[in-house]
Amino acid sequence: MEQVTRFAGYAAVFDAPDRGGDVIRPGAFGAWVRRVPLLWQHRGPPVGVIETIGEDARGLRVTGRVDVPELAGLVARGAVDGLSFGYRVKAARHGQWREIRALELCEVSLVARPMQKLARVHAIAASDQPVR
Repeated sequence: MEQVTRFAGYAAVFDAPDRGGDVIRPGAFGAWVRRVPLLWQHRGPPVGVIETIGEDARGLRVTGRVDVPELAGLVARGAVDGLSFGYRVKAARHGQWREIRALELCEVSLVARPMQKLARVHAIAASDQPVR
C-alpha cells in the first residue's frame, strides 16, 4: 500500500521577516485564495494536493496531502517540516523590510529549509485521519 501523509501548517506567518528581508502583511493573499499546486522545493511536478488554504489571524494556513511515498515518509517522520510559497508581488512598501501588501500566490512547497523560520508543518496524520 502506498504511503500517503496529510499535514497542516503555515506556508507564511504574518509580520515575521524572512531570511530574504520580506515581511508578509495580513491581507496580502487577498480575500479569496485560489488553489495552487503542492511542490517539493518549488520545483518539478506536484507531490500532492493542497486540500484547504486561506488566511487566518496568524498567516497563510494550509492543509494538504503528500502522495509521493518517499516524501510522505519524510514528512510523517518529521524529517521534512518546512513550508514555503511561490508568489509574484503586486504591491509592496520598501523600508527596513520589503513589506508585501498584495501578492499573487503561485504555489505552496514542502521544503527542507524555509525562508521564513516559522513557516512549518505543525500537524501530521495518516491519509484516513483528520488533520487540524
